[in-house]
Amino acid sequence: MNSKERFSSRVETYTKYRPSYPKEAIDYLYETVGLSESSEVLDVGAGTGIFSRLLLERGSSVTAVEPNEAMREAALAESRDNPRFKTASGSAEETGLEDASYDYIVSAQAFHWFDRAAAQREFRRVLKPGGKAILVWNTRLTGGTPFLEGYERLLQGLGTDYGQVNHRNISHEMLVDFFKPGNLTEARFDIRQVFDFDGVAGRLVSSSYAPQPGHPNYEPTMRELRELFDRCQENGTVNFDYVTEIYWGEV
Repeated sequence: MNSKERFSSRVETYTKYRPSYPKEAIDYLYETVGLSESSEVLDVGAGTGIFSRLLLERGSSVTAVEPNEAMREAALAESRDNPRFKTASGSAEETGLEDASYDYIVSAQAFHWFDRAAAQREFRRVLKPGGKAILVWNTRLTGGTPFLEGYERLLQGLGTDYGQVNHRNISHEMLVDFFKPGNLTEARFDIRQVFDFDGVAGRLVSSSYAPQPGHPNYEPTMRELRELFDRCQENGTVNFDYVTEIYWGEV
């Protein structure tokens, strides 16, 4: 499936069950990286606008670029009344925006879908001189608890193309190459989601590599997820633990 269309049928679950980002990570962007209320920020691969809204709350102006119409409309529905927010239907490789027009580019949970060379050229074109790119992921931990370990095994065994599209396929060397030599800075923060079974199921289905109803792996996946949840739950919930990874610098 075209990567730009993979989430069209998952907008509702994506909006409801995907994690936000920790306050400490957003504080870091404003206190260390340099974002401010006067910043013009381009959110590339903005999806349903989860990250855009966090920047709008800090007073920055945000243009959300998202090629998937359904996700872009969901982002617009949440923030259409904010005069500092607008959307565009471009992509990381071709935003359709003016040269040297943004102070910062952010890309949250999206960079692994990009053509890196084409995105690098486009980021350089639309950033102002001295502007910086910021790549962000909430990386789900795959070990440390029986639930996290079992969930990873479930995805490896029954996910449609989990190994091919997992953002962990982006190596550190790829990240270093994307930024100017010696210009990459990194930071990490912790975040947790606590789910009942409906939340776990929704979180799973929000992922593009999860089988959907009608796929032969869907029923086996739901049965295994139910069994995993029942084994691991405490007081009716399980924990999804993540590390929020931030990579930033000039490109």
